[in-house]
Amino acid sequence: MNLFLKKLLYIIVMLFIISLISFIAINLAPNSFFASGELNPNITPEAIEQLKAIYGLDKPLYIQFFSWFYSILHFDFGISFSSGATVKEEILSRIPITLTINIISMVLIFIISLYFGIKSAMSQNSFFDKFTKQLSLLSFSMPSFYLALVLVLIFSIKFELFPIAGLHNVTNDGSFTYYLDFAWHLVLPIFIIVFGGIGSLILYIRALTIEILKSDYIFFAHARGLNKKQILRYYILPNLYPPVITLLGLSLPAVVGGSVILETIFSIDGMGLLFYQSALSHDYPVIMGILIIGAFLTLIGNMFADLVLLKLNPNYNEK
Repeated sequence: MNLFLKKLLYIIVMLFIISLISFIAINLAPNSFFASGELNPNITPEAIEQLKAIYGLDKPLYIQFFSWFYSILHFDFGISFSSGATVKEEILSRIPITLTINIISMVLIFIISLYFGIKSAMSQNSFFDKFTKQLSLLSFSMPSFYLALVLVLIFSIKFELFPIAGLHNVTNDGSFTYYLDFAWHLVLPIFIIVFGGIGSLILYIRALTIEILKSDYIFFAHARGLNKKQILRYYILPNLYPPVITLLGLSLPAVVGGSVILETIFSIDGMGLLFYQSALSHDYPVIMGILIIGAFLTLIGNMFADLVLLKLNPNYNEK
């Protein structure tokens, strides 16, 4: 219970700091949602002031911030300037697909990186090891937006194997065909996220595994006659899980942030595309809402990583 309260307090404090920084950054940005209206001769200054009063933008900045922060603690993110709908409704309608893509991607990144990193370390200087290092360097250096455009040109336009954009080509009748079509649309986006995420993690796991293999307990394990599978299960994996899970928790913001680019390229109606559209229209309530939701999910992910580490290693000392 004390651990839960400590984590809850930490999340609230971090959300306050993140929201303050985001609020300041948004208000320092040039122009505003009402800038185009102010240039429109058909809209009177009185109408602009009335709109600002409706959205609470006529009050001092510090009052706007604390009023907004109090509202988000009650899961009220305000009203969208563009659509007039509540920000909560806008985000809730988009967040399932973004979470689906990123959760699947994180699981695949974890599995693939462990396999390639460990096998590469246990077969140093082999063809597989050299191939893995080249694959990691390619993954690490390849921009995701460039890879997305190349794959679309090759597999969607030239060979017509995968859809160019969207999530569905059939109506939602709950059939197996509908879900198969949905999965087929996600192949390229998930592949791009996974390919961009495995590079540095494979090299990190490989380096950790090599250090573990140099340990004295591995030498004694070989002396006791343990085979590779037993050494992997009882010595290598238990020592790899804590740092790898920590790294995955820290890399979560980068994976979620990459959704903005991919969802825009593939026209996936998720939080990333919503953020992009809101940024173009200066829809600040939606932008702030997405930033806070993203920060909250990241903090929850890091807390989950800490709890998993505590489960794997009861002696793990949480700061």
